[in-house]
Amino acid sequence: MTLTRGSFTYSNGEEYHGEWREGLRHGLGQLTLSDGTCYTGQFENGLFNGCGMLVFPDGSRYEGDFIQGKFQGAGVFSRFDGMKFEGEFKSGCVQGYGMLTFADGGPERGGGGGGGRGGGRGGTSHEGLFERGQLVGREGCQGTVQRAQGAAAKARALSM
Repeated sequence: MTLTRGSFTYSNGEEYHGEWREGLRHGLGQLTLSDGTCYTGQFENGLFNGCGMLVFPDGSRYEGDFIQGKFQGAGVFSRFDGMKFEGEFKSGCVQGYGMLTFADGGPERGGGGGGGRGGGRGGTSHEGLFERGQLVGREGCQGTVQRAQGAAAKARALSM
């Protein structure tokens, strides 16, 4: 099957520029949703799949791995207020090992309360195992954080 390149504007205002296969977004492309959210990266059978970057209108962003349209695998989610999670995601949620950092050393979140450490990035950090977005066990996971940072760097490179 051959990939073709092209652009299409949908009736709801969404725009896609990139590769197609059999009428579906497939390969490398950029999709801008009607609310201004923009995904740049790999598509498979019409869905975000592989490596990509999703930027939201408020400035929040996810850079990393996707499977069937959802955050899945290693990546970095940076929220507009400076909160950042570097680690593992499953089905679009923080799930697995990683590090949660608050830019301003703000409220203790992540399910732990207390015991956070200075993050070397100007805020409080919580590192360990997360389940359903909550910190359930504290432990070092630098290898996971490095994989997440690598996936994010690969996603940024696709958008250049």
